[in-house]
Amino acid sequence: MATLLIVHHSPTAATTALTEAVVAGASDDAIDGVEVVVRPALEVSLDEAREADGFLLGSSANFGYMSGALKHFFDSSFLELGGALSDDGSAGGGSGGRKPYGLWVHGRYDTTGAVRSVQSIVRALPWAQSAPVLEVMGDVEQSDLDAAYELGGTVAALLMG
Repeated sequence: MATLLIVHHSPTAATTALTEAVVAGASDDAIDGVEVVVRPALEVSLDEAREADGFLLGSSANFGYMSGALKHFFDSSFLELGGALSDDGSAGGGSGGRKPYGLWVHGRYDTTGAVRSVQSIVRALPWAQSAPVLEVMGDVEQSDLDAAYELGGTVAALLMG
């Protein structure tokens, strides 16, 4: 059975609502043969991350960057997950990969920096972006929840064997 690891930092009601919609989509009855594991970013074990076949990442946008909790997840697992480093120690160009991932970000004023910061790290991992990034600013509307549900279902469906 494939494992989809949902790693999130959901400090607000809006981000929590998006997370719940992503989890519901990934757990839809039409998804078969995929175990969905949901972990707050500060509670992900290295074994869980290593064994995952796909990832869904969720973050708030904080001062133009991903949440500190999601950054901690990357800091503590990057090399173990096959991350590539450049000669200067920054995230290097990864060789691509087959593990699908998706990302959702919620912010009040801007999500650009948060998305860019996640993608700059993920590009150096053996993962493949498998759905458009879901960026939500301000209040979460039903259309945002629907898009989050679809994001969860899309990445989970890619893992069905």
